[in-house]
Amino acid sequence: MAIAEVTVIPIGTGTTSLSSYVADMQKILERQRGITYQLTSMSTIIEGPLNEVFTAIAALHEAPFLSGAQRVSTSVKIDDRRDKPDASSIQKLQSVQDKLTSLHNRPN
Repeated sequence: MAIAEVTVIPIGTGTTSLSSYVADMQKILERQRGITYQLTSMSTIIEGPLNEVFTAIAALHEAPFLSGAQRVSTSVKIDDRRDKPDASSIQKLQSVQDKLTSLHNRPN
């Protein structure tokens, strides 16, 4: 399973507010098959098979053009782990939390 962090920035929109573009992109993600996603304050996290993740990223990149943007800059970071079939963001976070708990429970 691949996990991608995607940031899409419409350029030349005439305003500093991008929330309407972000809302449009979230609606597009709702229609994507084979992925899960999470909006954060700075990006969107997409999880799923790599080909489905790429399809979603392409749709996100195209979205601001459909809303009138003349230029779009998209940054993508991908973690594609294949040694564990169901490696997800939740599992990654839980692994760190488990280690923190064991550190806190160690005697000094």
